[in-house]
Amino acid sequence: MYKQISSTQNSLVKYMLQLQEKSRSRRKEGKFVLEGFRELTLALEGNYTIDTLLFYPEICSYERIKTILENTSNTPECIEISKEVFQKLAYRSSTEGILAIMKTKVHSLDSIAFHNENPLILVAEAPEKPGNIGALLRTADAANVDAVLIANPKTDLYNPNIVRSSVGCVFTTQIATGNTSEIIAFLQNKNIAMYCAALTASEHYHIQDFQKASAIVVGTEATGLSDEWLQNATQNIIIPMQGKIDSMNVSVAAAIILFEAKRQRNFK
Repeated sequence: MYKQISSTQNSLVKYMLQLQEKSRSRRKEGKFVLEGFRELTLALEGNYTIDTLLFYPEICSYERIKTILENTSNTPECIEISKEVFQKLAYRSSTEGILAIMKTKVHSLDSIAFHNENPLILVAEAPEKPGNIGALLRTADAANVDAVLIANPKTDLYNPNIVRSSVGCVFTTQIATGNTSEIIAFLQNKNIAMYCAALTASEHYHIQDFQKASAIVVGTEATGLSDEWLQNATQNIIIPMQGKIDSMNVSVAAAIILFEAKRQRNFK
């Protein structure tokens, strides 16, 4: 018999709301709230650890919980929750009645390991909107890049909006954060060419050689990349625009360049 929680005033429910709403709480506790079976499955594939598993039995069966527990490396606490508690905690109704408190990971540059000599990396400087970060992670997953590096992050990776908009790709992609100087030094130390998306002193993206170890670097739509990136770039690159505006959504721009790199590499 599982422990049960039926009141939205329960201390664990309040704790989970804090984790959902406050980046400071997630950093202090080293935990975050995850909802949805697909996201949980991807987190387990990415070797994340479940601290506490909660489920609403009218949507999520005992058999599914048993299957999940069989695939965990530890034995998390498992709690049956009421409809009211589930509705209080779930951001969306299509999460199959399952939530979990998960342990975060440390996303240091030292944790990045490349398994080939010519890695393809996506770098994003100071992305602000969680939806854009999630979309960048989905793009990185689609292109099967070797790592995503986020310079000067404006929010933590376990913001619920990033987890949702990445559709769980935040768990299965190598990700590291650092400031711009640290990431440039990391790339230079590993002899990785830096191709910076910019409007000035740029060449068309499709004439570059992305078959060597390459980092595709993108900035925000509002301000672009900082001067430090542009001064250290192997080459500034541009996507030729044929309409009335000179920019596009950052994840779209990243996708265009990354898939040109993949085309050059015969999609390997």
